[in-house]
Amino acid sequence: MAGQQFQYDDSGNTFFYFLTSFVGLIVIPATYYLWPRDQNAEQLRLKSLRRVHGRCLWYRLRLMKSQQSIIPTLKKVALLFGWAVFLLLAYKVSKLDRDYQEYNPYEVLNLEPGAKVQAIKKQYHLLSLKYHPDKGGDDVMFMRIAKAYAALTNEQSRQNWELYGNPDGPGATSFGIALPAWIVDQKNSMLVLLVYGLAFMVILPVVVGTWWYRSIRYSGDQILISTTQLFMHFIYKTPNMNMKRLTMVLTAACEFDPRSNKEATIRPTDNVEVPQLIRELGNINVKKKEPPFCYPYSFKARVLVLSHLARMEVSEDLEEDQRFVVRKSPALLQEMINVGCQLTMMANSRGGFPAPRLVTIENCMKLTQMIVQGLQETKSPLLQLPHFEEEHLRYCISKKYKVRTLQDLVSLKDSDRRSMLRFLGEEKYDEVMAVLGSFPHITMGIKLQVLDDEDSSNITAGSIVTVTVTLNRKRMADMFEKEQEASICHGEETANTEEAVRNQGDTNKAKTKVWQSKNKGAKKTAKSKKKKLTKKKALPAPVKSKQANGNVAGNEMAVTTSAAASTTKEEDDEASDKGSESDEGETNKDSPSERDEESDKQSDTEVDEGGGGDDEEEWEALQQSIQRRERALLETKSKVTHPVYSLYFPEEKQEWWWLYIADRRDQTLVSMPYHVCTLRDSEEVELKFPAPSKAGNYQYSVILRSDSYLGLDQFKPLKLEVHEAKAMLDNHPQWDIPDTEEEDEEQEDSDGIEESDDEDEDND
Repeated sequence: MAGQQFQYDDSGNTFFYFLTSFVGLIVIPATYYLWPRDQNAEQLRLKSLRRVHGRCLWYRLRLMKSQQSIIPTLKKVALLFGWAVFLLLAYKVSKLDRDYQEYNPYEVLNLEPGAKVQAIKKQYHLLSLKYHPDKGGDDVMFMRIAKAYAALTNEQSRQNWELYGNPDGPGATSFGIALPAWIVDQKNSMLVLLVYGLAFMVILPVVVGTWWYRSIRYSGDQILISTTQLFMHFIYKTPNMNMKRLTMVLTAACEFDPRSNKEATIRPTDNVEVPQLIRELGNINVKKKEPPFCYPYSFKARVLVLSHLARMEVSEDLEEDQRFVVRKSPALLQEMINVGCQLTMMANSRGGFPAPRLVTIENCMKLTQMIVQGLQETKSPLLQLPHFEEEHLRYCISKKYKVRTLQDLVSLKDSDRRSMLRFLGEEKYDEVMAVLGSFPHITMGIKLQVLDDEDSSNITAGSIVTVTVTLNRKRMADMFEKEQEASICHGEETANTEEAVRNQGDTNKAKTKVWQSKNKGAKKTAKSKKKKLTKKKALPAPVKSKQANGNVAGNEMAVTTSAAASTTKEEDDEASDKGSESDEGETNKDSPSERDEESDKQSDTEVDEGGGGDDEEEWEALQQSIQRRERALLETKSKVTHPVYSLYFPEEKQEWWWLYIADRRDQTLVSMPYHVCTLRDSEEVELKFPAPSKAGNYQYSVILRSDSYLGLDQFKPLKLEVHEAKAMLDNHPQWDIPDTEEEDEEQEDSDGIEESDDEDEDND
């Protein structure tokens, strides 16, 4: 009976199968993840950004890095070498397949299949004379020849060969271990044990331990835990933090300490160059003895940040350190905002300590903008543009133009803008316009409701309010196009009117007098219309109060308005006035009781129709919100939005935003800031917060802040009218069970018991 046999690979053939599989498992995924991406695509992307971002520091550094870096070449060489080894092993394995052939005694005796017995004996005699050991032949070859001769002449051996492929009969099932036999050889046992012990008892624990002890020092956002604790301590200690104090806390982060971060450096030349910068900067609170603000690393980082905000030139060594500090600062400020939000939630839920003031969190956001743009807090936002210097601002803030913000510059006519920026040449002016056109223009729509409630527009004390903010991003260049179209249309209209007036003036003067009188009459009618409108503005007052009763004033807010809408509204008011007068004339004919009955019926039908439509709309809105949440959970959006134009920031930064609700009167956060990192064209964000516990009117603000640009923040008012919550019903009608029903149930139970007793007696 055949058994099983396990043996190591003496020839080393099966080991190549194992080695080929092992190398393939490494090379194929490594090629997918580590092969350098198409450098031409990156070069094309940079080329497309050159017109706008060509002067940015990060753009110039990226070009230098792509030209000097040899890492992609080294990756390609290593991967190609791995593929060469893999292909060589695969070729070796393909050649090894020839060693495993079926046993054929005719081939051993060098005979053709089906040879006769006389030919077999004759060939055996000749080969035995040649390979017999007594005559100096090969004993192994002679054993093979004898075995083949027996397989062809012996009846039992021939039968075994035909059935099992072996003259000796069925053999043991052989399982080869794909390791060479020298590994388990006694001579090499100490060497093998040494390698195994070094690999699994020294190298592996050291690698895992090093990774673990490094990873536990960082949070999920790759910020040192010690830095987070430091921020929490100082924000707790100073809830109302001004910009100067905030800069000191930021630069005291452990990321800038060489003992905690090897990327941070302290150079011997700092003792000469840093004091020189201090003299140029002025008062930066040098005598502060509070740790860690007095430590050398914190002092140096603070000087580098302030010199960056002042756009001062520093030496090459300090410039490298300054880029490191500036590159780390936005992530640290985001961590500071998160810490402030955590302390705010803890203070609101537990109490016992003051929550951080709104100004502290907003100063963190402002400082992020300042560091990205390299500007001080008091500087003009226009200095974010290229070729703008301090001496050029006097042209902008003159009495003629009064341009102080980016929006003012966009709203100017093209001719006035070119006249104001006459200090720029044509190329520089085109570059300024291209950069300004790439800046974001955000429109913000706000919708307020209480989800999962019967009346979603009724806000009660303590209810969870959901504010859905729709953000739409466009470029400032779109505003230029709209302005040009409006100016072209206005020019055509003025030209047509001038031609018409000229033609009429030449033909007849009497008609001009009549036309003038008509114009005067039109003016009078316009004045009378205005008077009527002012008189009838008191009529919609009860409608407003009715809308505010249980609703929020302005649940849906639009950002832009148009003059056409106001004119149509006036026409509708006039038509409604005429209609109301005719209706009054008709209703005066009826009796008061009839009018009351008709109005009651009409109001009932309107309530029924309106209520059904509102329910359907609310149900559809609820379903849409649920679907949006499910899609948001399933899909992962890229955080690559739009590159920020920043002249002095050392790396490419994406355009992100903060969105939150605040009570600016009490200087408190109403909802936690939501970091919008996926706004490319449009984004919908839900902000939730609990309504105040007391009924009344509240005035909040929905605030959108950029983390990259100065002067693009938006503030939208949000009015809340909070009502008392409905009292809980102790005795609901569905819980009241009449006495008759209880008696009927008891009677049914007793009848059931009697029937069961009767059935038992019948069975007995």
